[in-house]
Amino acid sequence: MPSASFFAAFGVAPNIVLGILSLLYVLASLYVYTSLIHQISARRPSGVETNAPERTFGMPEAILAALLIVFLSLSIGASVSQPSIQFTARNLLGNFLLMVLLVLFIVTFLRLRGFDVGSLGGFYRISFLRVLSTGAILLFFAYPLILWSDIITQRIFGGGSSRQNIVEFFSGSRTLQQRIMIIVFAIAVAPVIEEFLFRFFLYNVIKGYLGRLLGITFSALLFAAAHVHFPSFVPLFVLGSCFAIAYEWSGSLLVAMTMHSLFNSLTLTALAFPEIFSP
Repeated sequence: MPSASFFAAFGVAPNIVLGILSLLYVLASLYVYTSLIHQISARRPSGVETNAPERTFGMPEAILAALLIVFLSLSIGASVSQPSIQFTARNLLGNFLLMVLLVLFIVTFLRLRGFDVGSLGGFYRISFLRVLSTGAILLFFAYPLILWSDIITQRIFGGGSSRQNIVEFFSGSRTLQQRIMIIVFAIAVAPVIEEFLFRFFLYNVIKGYLGRLLGITFSALLFAAAHVHFPSFVPLFVLGSCFAIAYEWSGSLLVAMTMHSLFNSLTLTALAFPEIFSP
């Protein structure tokens, strides 16, 4: 008859295998994004290989970016100074309309300056299937970095929930109408607006003056700060960095938008079916 120690060892074995697989997943994630950063760093600046350099953002765009950063800073300061304000459907709709107006203003400004927004954003650079597959693969390898940054942050600071206000709002919503509105905003609207503002515009402006790596860093810091949620600041910084790396490496903003949309979709799915996904 098998001893108790045999059954104990048999029960521990799956945990060991799971731990090894998890470690390999993390190492693969680090390898993939380190490799992407190395490839990005090794590239020559746009236009070096040809006699007709690609047009980049100039001083007018830098001034507009500075104004946008000031606006974001004021919004962040107002939110921090009034943390008791409830997150509601009206606030969500108001933020949506404001962000849409900002995007439309920047697009109009760039068009008047003679920029081809579609070409600069790489919207026609790769096919839809490649965009979807690239975004899914890069998000798959980004997850360990995001999750471990969240775990480490919670261990160091503790106390606060790493779930953002909109996530808490979704969890506490009682009507189907509210949930549908949040789903549409999180999956279809926020990825487009935020990727345009933080990756396409701010990242490209910062990159033009400070280089790619500092552009990735500062745009990700602004992205994390704009969410005004300290417990999730580090995971959001890591997430924003992964989006920027994916955009720079692929040359298409659609890849970053796809990653963003898939990430939000998985987050809301985990909230909607908590019995399937662990906390």
